[in-house]
Amino acid sequence: MPTDDLEAALDEVISRFNLGEYEITAYLAVLQHGELTASEIAERTDIPQPRVYDTVRSLGEVGLVELKESRPMKVLAIDPRESFGDIQNSLDELVSDLSARYTAPAREPEAVSLVKSRPTILRYLADIIDAAEYELMLSLTPSLLERFESTLRGRREAGIATEILLSPTADAPDPADFDYDAVATRVKGRRGITTPVVAVADGEYSMYATRESVRGAADRYGVIFNRSELGFLVSAFLNTVLWTTADELASDDSELHFPRRYGTIRRCISDLAALDGEFYATIEGREVESGESWVVEGRVEEVSFGPNREVATLVVMTEDGPVDVGGQVAAYEDIEAYEIRVGRDAPPSG
Repeated sequence: MPTDDLEAALDEVISRFNLGEYEITAYLAVLQHGELTASEIAERTDIPQPRVYDTVRSLGEVGLVELKESRPMKVLAIDPRESFGDIQNSLDELVSDLSARYTAPAREPEAVSLVKSRPTILRYLADIIDAAEYELMLSLTPSLLERFESTLRGRREAGIATEILLSPTADAPDPADFDYDAVATRVKGRRGITTPVVAVADGEYSMYATRESVRGAADRYGVIFNRSELGFLVSAFLNTVLWTTADELASDDSELHFPRRYGTIRRCISDLAALDGEFYATIEGREVESGESWVVEGRVEEVSFGPNREVATLVVMTEDGPVDVGGQVAAYEDIEAYEIRVGRDAPPSG
């Protein structure tokens, strides 16, 4: 669409919707009653009697009502499908042409971002789901599961290990009617409406949002951790507080294939503790006391959980002896793990 035509179309749409408070109030009143006189509009609304005539004539000029010149003058409602039909077509065409001219702004990634807009929170949630390369952990409402079902199916087909926590359980789809295995490797349900919306990709890129913010409440928020070391807080909260207080809805019991990558030590230990045989690991992280980068390779000697999964133990036997592996902000272990790769016959290479 040429620039002049585009500007004219945009002006038409804006002028149609550029209604003042009186116009909106009068329009809704007429729409509800079907037919009103000026006096009746004044009685049913807060519009001053002297302003009613100017108000309804403005509505008539843009085609939202029909004015019947009689004594007294009557204002007739017009079916919105008729009055807005042409503008809907114009709006669809306008949005298409504006989209063709749209240049996405360069968004510099920030370590931590506070967001309040519901569309922005949902955009980040979608981005985290898409960004996962091997591991995805989610706490969702049933409506968000429905919204992202197709995307989650694609992620599952791509081999992403996905764990989903749904709440409230009462609103979650019945496992007999919904194919949970198609969207996740494991699904749990949690009662109540207090559970926040959480997403963690590969143990790094994560978000925490209150349920109210996802519903669009202006005074609520979401926090985005983009490749930030603080992101482990979200992962640890989901693993130790939420996941341990939920009941299983579905689990993929098919055999796990190795080598596998893990972004969280607790999910690694959870998998290995349930399997037999020898495993070998390559751990990338940093030495707890010096902070220096460290890569550990060797046979997995021990895996275990403490009460409520708050303490996770992973010991790797290297050529120099055993190495205790911890998750992020480890203090008692030898190494703080960023990424764990596990194989059956030998430590997996990068």
